[in-house]
Amino acid sequence: MILTSGKFKNTIPSQKLPFKTVMLLNSSLIGFFSELNLENKITGVSSPEYVFSEKIHQLIKENKIQNIGNEQKYNIEKILANKPDVIFTNYVPNFANTYDILKKNGIEVIFLDEFLEQNPLEKSKYLLLFGKLFGVEEKAEKAYQNIENNYKKIQTLSKNSKSESLVLCNEMYGSQWFLPGGDSFVAKLINDAGGNYILKDNKESSSVPLSFEEVFVKAKKANYWINISPHKNKKELLTMNPNYSKMGAFNSGKLYMINNKENNQANDYFESGVVRCDLVLRDYFKIFHPEDVTFQSEPLIYMKELK
Repeated sequence: MILTSGKFKNTIPSQKLPFKTVMLLNSSLIGFFSELNLENKITGVSSPEYVFSEKIHQLIKENKIQNIGNEQKYNIEKILANKPDVIFTNYVPNFANTYDILKKNGIEVIFLDEFLEQNPLEKSKYLLLFGKLFGVEEKAEKAYQNIENNYKKIQTLSKNSKSESLVLCNEMYGSQWFLPGGDSFVAKLINDAGGNYILKDNKESSSVPLSFEEVFVKAKKANYWINISPHKNKKELLTMNPNYSKMGAFNSGKLYMINNKENNQANDYFESGVVRCDLVLRDYFKIFHPEDVTFQSEPLIYMKELK
């Protein structure tokens, strides 16, 4: 089986499939395993403090999942002692040597670039890949179908709904405001939820660094400000940058953080939210269309209003 992801081509001998045990060198993939109830296939994760899933933490407590280190240093001895069938990771050049050692010991190392995928549904589609690799294809098909149907339903609602939203995103870091490019994952979600993003005509898929003044001009009429990092209240946000008080969005708009499902350093927006783009989209839809009653009884999942 040939598996292509981003710039990587992985060849997997079919006699090795389905995989029975796996270790994950980046926790962003955990959401896919949770969605398919494959947590018991995982025997090691890196940086467990960034993992949100309670089930994974339970399995770590029971010693069924090992802590195999972090992005600074992986515990090769532990990995080799527990020898999984496969390891998934984003390719990091510094670890080329580590990857070679693991491969020489008969462990399949598969490089995935799922984080480069800018289309929300295409990212969710990695479910089908994991379904194939772990022998739960039917379950994966069903899960993906459900996500896609929900997503498209909300897209249709958005097209038929009038929204007067002008949307600002993120916040200042030091002297720069990194806005998602107009062709990025976040920009697509805003657009599909019927929001009017201030950088929607931009063609970048990566972050665009702007000065406060540039954002101030573009966001003059913005009435929604989303994906703010966690703060106790608006006053605390001002201590980060007093200039926010000059912005219309700050004074009379609606502000939302992405920390409704957070546990210490772990945030489920970056775990299950990566897979369940339909639920993230629903959050944005509810925010941009307060007049729409379709999802009235369903609370926001990942977003939380900052007051």
